[in-house]
Amino acid sequence: MKVRGERECTECGTRWSYFETGSVSCPGCGSLRSVGSGDRREHTDAAVTLDLTDVRADVNDRPLVDVVGDATDRCRTYVARRGFIAGGDLRPLDETYVAALELRSVHGLLVGHRSLGDDEQLYVLSLLRDADDGTRPPAADVPPSLRAARGIAVARAVTDYRRAITDWAADRSLDSETTTAIEALGDHATRLDGLDGDVDPVTAGTILSATRSLGDALRGEGKTDAAEIVAQLDDLDYRD
Repeated sequence: MKVRGERECTECGTRWSYFETGSVSCPGCGSLRSVGSGDRREHTDAAVTLDLTDVRADVNDRPLVDVVGDATDRCRTYVARRGFIAGGDLRPLDETYVAALELRSVHGLLVGHRSLGDDEQLYVLSLLRDADDGTRPPAADVPPSLRAARGIAVARAVTDYRRAITDWAADRSLDSETTTAIEALGDHATRLDGLDGDVDPVTAGTILSATRSLGDALRGEGKTDAAEIVAQLDDLDYRD
């Protein structure tokens, strides 16, 4: 969606940036009457944060699967409002977004399996503890029973970010290597989804890392170019 991000309230004259606040109401008087100025720019992100503090407070008093269910509701709302284009700029694929997707996937696997092994409990608790801080447990800590949840989360995150890249690039000219990299990411996300995410977490992590590297390259911040990204993806081995 392309919008004019600079707003001026017609009631009190307050100026603000919709790109920064994500709100059409005036921060000065609350009026919804405003006019936009400047060029229209693509904007899909919202000023939203993920906060699981009060959900975590119930960990010792309720079944873990129920606590994760409450966290999943928060994550679903968060993901629905998030995007990766802010005021025409492509944003990074952050770890909080991926962690929110993984919590949702984990809950789907936990439903009906209320008796968890120690390694599973530790992993889920670690994910729940740090998701809103933008941290996920390392790939080496993923229990075999939960690696599908990790993989599905990556598949969804890559698909969402690839779509954002495509939207962002609609008015730009990309070289053939970058186009090839975008297509390769789509192919791997589809393959990962087709395998229900059940691949080595290191493999899923490589796909996620390649996606982030492409975003960095498109913003002019990366050290890895599109050709190297394609080579990394071509070298992937889905066999355990």
